[in-house]
Amino acid sequence: MQQPYEFTEAPAPAEAEATGTGTASAGAGAARVLVVDDDPTVAEIVAGYLDRAGYLVDHAGDGPAALTRAAAHWPDLVVLDLMLPGMDGLEVCRRLRGHAPVPVIMLTARGDEDDRVLGLEVGADDYVTKPFSPRELVLRVESVLRRSRPAPADRSFSSAGLTLDPGARRATKDGAELALTLREFDLLAFFLRHPGRAYSREDLMRAVWGWDFGDLSTVTVHVRRLRAKVEDDPARPRLIQTVWGVGYRFEPAGPGPDVQEGAA
Repeated sequence: MQQPYEFTEAPAPAEAEATGTGTASAGAGAARVLVVDDDPTVAEIVAGYLDRAGYLVDHAGDGPAALTRAAAHWPDLVVLDLMLPGMDGLEVCRRLRGHAPVPVIMLTARGDEDDRVLGLEVGADDYVTKPFSPRELVLRVESVLRRSRPAPADRSFSSAGLTLDPGARRATKDGAELALTLREFDLLAFFLRHPGRAYSREDLMRAVWGWDFGDLSTVTVHVRRLRAKVEDDPARPRLIQTVWGVGYRFEPAGPGPDVQEGAA
């Protein structure tokens, strides 16, 4: 039986530097990335590229070690291999997300769509299929981290019982906190800002993910996950509606303005 892991808050940037677990080239305040891969060559290459991009990099070769590393120094993002000995990447992702929301990019050597969807279903924000370009992975890391940073100047949005505060990255439904992943939050924010208009999956991938290419099942899975959290009956969605042959449309319930802005 796996022993429970005790998680602590991540140290402040200066304290993190003092631990000596990060790379020498990362500056104060650099984001911490945990790379979890049992292939030493892959881990070394990924860590090297992230190091040169200015990140603090930790490495773990299996699931239990990843949880231990995360407990010692909570990461800003995790690059997580799906196929790990003992405890696979899906279980690692579940356990990490069970403690706190952390952006996850899943690495997989499998080409089967079901495996990619599984990673997204447990909360991965993105995935990269092996073999991959390390430079592309660094760009994906930068994109995910950029979208995870708070936007203090943004205003809060309220519609259909949903309230989003982009600056605090906080979402509620009828006053109850919603546990949304990074991409789920961004997707819901986009829908609330653009009610009543149908968007294709390609439109949503460009607007929410910032990509002009990619597997469109990523959007499908995130819409399904988001419906499970915001709809009264996810099997009969009223807010996030499917527009056959086009994509999706957000339809706020009830009378009055579709979206109301307020101070964050």
